[in-house]
Amino acid sequence: MATITHAREAVVQTLYAMEMGNDQAVSQFEEILKDKKIKGAKAEFAQKLLTGVLQNLDKIDTIIKEHLIDWDFDRLDKVDKQILRVAIYELLDTDTPFQIVIDEAVKIAKNFSEDKAKSFINGILDRIAKENRK
Repeated sequence: MATITHAREAVVQTLYAMEMGNDQAVSQFEEILKDKKIKGAKAEFAQKLLTGVLQNLDKIDTIIKEHLIDWDFDRLDKVDKQILRVAIYELLDTDTPFQIVIDEAVKIAKNFSEDKAKSFINGILDRIAKENRK
C-alpha cells in the first residue's frame, strides 16, 4: 500500500526527471502515481505538491540560496535540490507540521541521496522552519 512518503517521493522523482531534461515528466506524473499505486487523497496531495513547487519555483530557489552556507546553488546535488524544493513548499504553503516535513525529507534523502545529505537537508529545513513558525 502506498504511503504519503511514496507520494512525496513521486514528486521528488518527477522534479528530478525535469531537472535532467525530461520535458514529459509532468505529463507522465499521473502514470507514475498509478504505477506506484498512489491513489485518492495521497494522489491529490502529491499533485498539490508538484503543482505548488512548479508555481513557486523561483521563490523556493531563492529561499534555498539564502540558506546555503559556503555552497553554490548550482553545485547542489540534483536529488537534494528536489527534496529541498518539495519540503520548502510544504513547510511554507501547507498545514503539515514542520517536524513531519523535515522527518519526511530526511527519510527521502536516506533512500535517494548520499549519507551526508541527511544532515545537510535537515539543517537547511530546520533554519527555514524556525524562521517561518507561526
